[in-house]
Amino acid sequence: MDVAAKFRTPDLTRLQGRRARLIRRWLAAGLLLAGVLLLAHPGSARGAPTTPTVVAAHDLPSGAALRAPDVRLADLPDSTRPAGALSTLDDVDGHLLAGAVRAGEPLTDVRLATAIPGSGDPATATVPVRLADAGVAELLEPGRRVDVVAAPEPGVPASVLASGATVVAVGQREASTAKGPLVLLRLPEAIATRVAAISLERPVTVTLR
Repeated sequence: MDVAAKFRTPDLTRLQGRRARLIRRWLAAGLLLAGVLLLAHPGSARGAPTTPTVVAAHDLPSGAALRAPDVRLADLPDSTRPAGALSTLDDVDGHLLAGAVRAGEPLTDVRLATAIPGSGDPATATVPVRLADAGVAELLEPGRRVDVVAAPEPGVPASVLASGATVVAVGQREASTAKGPLVLLRLPEAIATRVAAISLERPVTVTLR
């Protein structure tokens, strides 16, 4: 037996062992990286085409004026992306929600009301009002300008509570009440507070402009 070969064998074995451990470490690192990419971009990892889509960053109420903190972009698979889904944040900035949305819900064109100048003005507020006449509510749509009128009562004539209010959203009529649905109106803050208080005491309706 070659004496030199006898002494080289342990070194060769150790070298092969280190190489095997190194290969296993690289394989583990590769698998970990693949897992991270799969979690971050599941659609891309599977090869399914995706499109940037505007989704709600948190729960939003009906009538909310959308701003940057309210929305974010998410890559959604085209196969599950709803029709009319919006693709850029500029598409929603300053618009009002026609209905409430949950966090993570994709925003589509039909979920937005017409952008109303000044809707993000901190000096304004959105007030819910239940109209006395359900038929009047059916004539309203987001962006419509109306005057808010308190109905007459014994000893109290009809009075205009607010002029030039902007309709933000019209809710669904409730079968349990004969009154009309809730209507969200955008008003200067001080007037909105007065309208909200009086609407709890007297029937309220609107006149169309």
